[in-house]
Amino acid sequence: MSDLPNLIPELFKVPAADELFSRQPASHKPRILLLYGSLRSRSFSRLVVEESVRLLEAMGAETRVFNPSGLPLPDDSDDSHPKVQELRELVNWSEGMVWCSPERHGAMTGIMKAQIDWIPLNMGAVRPTQGKTLAVMQVCGGSQSFNAVNQLRVLGRWMRMLTIPNQSSVAKAWAEFDDNDRMKPSPYYDRIVDVLEELLKFTLLTRDRNDYLLDRYSERKESAEELMKRVNQRSI
Repeated sequence: MSDLPNLIPELFKVPAADELFSRQPASHKPRILLLYGSLRSRSFSRLVVEESVRLLEAMGAETRVFNPSGLPLPDDSDDSHPKVQELRELVNWSEGMVWCSPERHGAMTGIMKAQIDWIPLNMGAVRPTQGKTLAVMQVCGGSQSFNAVNQLRVLGRWMRMLTIPNQSSVAKAWAEFDDNDRMKPSPYYDRIVDVLEELLKFTLLTRDRNDYLLDRYSERKESAEELMKRVNQRSI
């Protein structure tokens, strides 16, 4: 440690597999929250989410879907609004999330962004999204694009989530659903199955290990400095 003078040795930890896998895995179903980004009566992002619910539950997950209708614009109400409280409670409940947005004007929709903007980075001492898994999807009215999923990835990183490598982008979504609003067989459908399978695997892998995975040197150092200040104040 002599060649690392910037480190505080007692706060420096070497990552260890024994610690990472020491906890007994939880036995409850993985809890997945799904958000969609359109309020149209026939919303294709909602239909993708509904199809995802069927698949996730067949894979053994427990799911919740948030309906964004009635959610106020960010800063147009305070966080006591019932829809804001509903969203935040669902986020706290979840262990993983699916975000599915239409692409509008080359970007995610304002409806999608408003939901994420209402999720705070901190709620008291709790960081409601940190360390939770995330899968990103989009639907397109025309040819395939990845603008929305790329933006959702940026937001997932900002919210300190574990965004899985795979993703889904459904081109000409209006042609991918039948008259009963069920998704037709296609490579797009198969990709959604792949994404959800991967999401559940990452959720099962990480959900019991967040305390260890999110334990950081800088935060241990900050906590130690705060403790020292309190001790010094008491001794004055």
